[in-house]
Amino acid sequence: MRADRLLALLLLLQNRGRMTAPELADELEVSVRTVYRDAEALAASGVPVYAERGPAGGFRLMDGYRTRLTGLTDDEADSLALAGMPAAAADLGLGAELVTAQLKLGAALPAGLGERSRRIQERFHLDAEGWFRTADPAPLLSVVADAVWRRRVLRAHYQRWGGEVRRELHPLGLVLKAGNWYLVASADGTVRTYRVSRFLEVTAADEPSECPAGFDLAAYWETASHDLRARVLRGTARVRLSPAGLRLLPALFGSAGTRAAQEAAAPDADGWRVVDLEVETLPVAVSDLLRLGLEAEVLGPPELRAQLAATVTGLAQRYA
Repeated sequence: MRADRLLALLLLLQNRGRMTAPELADELEVSVRTVYRDAEALAASGVPVYAERGPAGGFRLMDGYRTRLTGLTDDEADSLALAGMPAAAADLGLGAELVTAQLKLGAALPAGLGERSRRIQERFHLDAEGWFRTADPAPLLSVVADAVWRRRVLRAHYQRWGGEVRRELHPLGLVLKAGNWYLVASADGTVRTYRVSRFLEVTAADEPSECPAGFDLAAYWETASHDLRARVLRGTARVRLSPAGLRLLPALFGSAGTRAAQEAAAPDADGWRVVDLEVETLPVAVSDLLRLGLEAEVLGPPELRAQLAATVTGLAQRYA
């Protein structure tokens, strides 16, 4: 809406001082011509905004002028919880509200604190996604988020690994992990985690959802994450690694690789070191360990070494 854009333009000038028309157009995502029209509209309404010509020119407010229009709307206040994660705010439909809320907060701060806040925004950035991975599309996220916010029952059609299921869910919260969204919800009295991208269909019902007494989303997620690691990492492989292979462990195996590298045995005469590495099921472990290539030799357990040998032999035959 134009009124929101005019307010954003006013707050930008108040927060940052003189700005050129192209700078304002880039911030507001409009054309330069629109910036000139909006500046004229502000001036006509009594706001002392001035245009200065020349290479060092631009728009600015009269010295000492400060607007009092810094109160936050409900949505803007909600969006502040996602400050530092603009992409996440946009996913939840709060991107514009977050930008406006941050401008209002900057306008309300004393000049010195406002400048410190701007420097922090310029020099620190949070990127929640993992390297070399793109988040799964979650087209139903807005519906799920609305049900979480309003505490409404969700009737969901969900794609599990073992097939499709239909469930009535009581949403408890949303979690953003490595760029992907997860819904924490109770179903039949049991709290579970659902990957939002795997919802095939969701409908918010009129009845309010129930929340277990004393439920803590952060505490649940920490416990669930620990339990998942315990279920996934089912065994330990003894692996002999070259110096290059040892350096690859944290990148390829995450925290399990980091722990193994830190506890590695002393190097042998060739500079190779033996580690005990937590691994998943046999097929997954084979696939993961092959990524180390010639920088590793699996010493045990025997079934893992045998399966790796069979896989490598098959690959050699295929590419002979």
